Amino acid sequence: MMSIDRFLSDEQDPKAVEKVIGKLNDLLTTGEELLYLAVQKKPAVNLLPDSIAISNKRIFYCEPGNLGLTMNFKDISWKSIKEVSFKEEFFGSKFICVPQHGENIVTEFIPKVQARKLHQAANQQLEEYKEMLRQQKLEENRATASPINLTAQPIAEIPAYEPAPEPAQPVIQIAEVVEEPEDETTLKLRKLKTLYDKHLITQEEYEAKKANILDSL
Repeated sequence: MMSIDRFLSDEQDPKAVEKVIGKLNDLLTTGEELLYLAVQKKPAVNLLPDSIAISNKRIFYCEPGNLGLTMNFKDISWKSIKEVSFKEEFFGSKFICVPQHGENIVTEFIPKVQARKLHQAANQQLEEYKEMLRQQKLEENRATASPINLTAQPIAEIPAYEPAPEPAQPVIQIAEVVEEPEDETTLKLRKLKTLYDKHLITQEEYEAKKANILDSL
């Protein structure tokens, strides 16, 4: 049986705490632990107060029924809660739970000290849950990310600089001109042409002598 002493530190109603803790013991799952319990304190008659319990997994709303003969429990897990807040009023405080979907859950007449500690405990669990989700997301991202190949690639060798070979000079072959000795007829014709070119003989003389040389062949 869970000790109720630590849930009486802020003047919670001992009878209400004992009744709620006795029921909650049967609702806790493996690894679940109650962290704080706030008990409603109505300004006039406070025979059947509601209670709000914070565990490391969820918020419990405990409402007495059938004149206190039964207890109705509702719970909401941290993943379904958007935020929590409280509002101090003349008679105690309102504790407000804002779910991800649906209407706000408002509990009135929570003693102010208990409302502050309830809010503190709930906020801490919300932050821890969000951090757990963040870590899970990081792990998933690491698992799905394609591995990066960090193996150093060999650096291609840069060939040493070698001057480009000079273009080969074209080889010019000079054909050797072999002069054949001119025959006598060619020599006579050359001399005759030279005489004509120098105007030493007329064209008629040139043609006549040329015809004589050719006829002698």
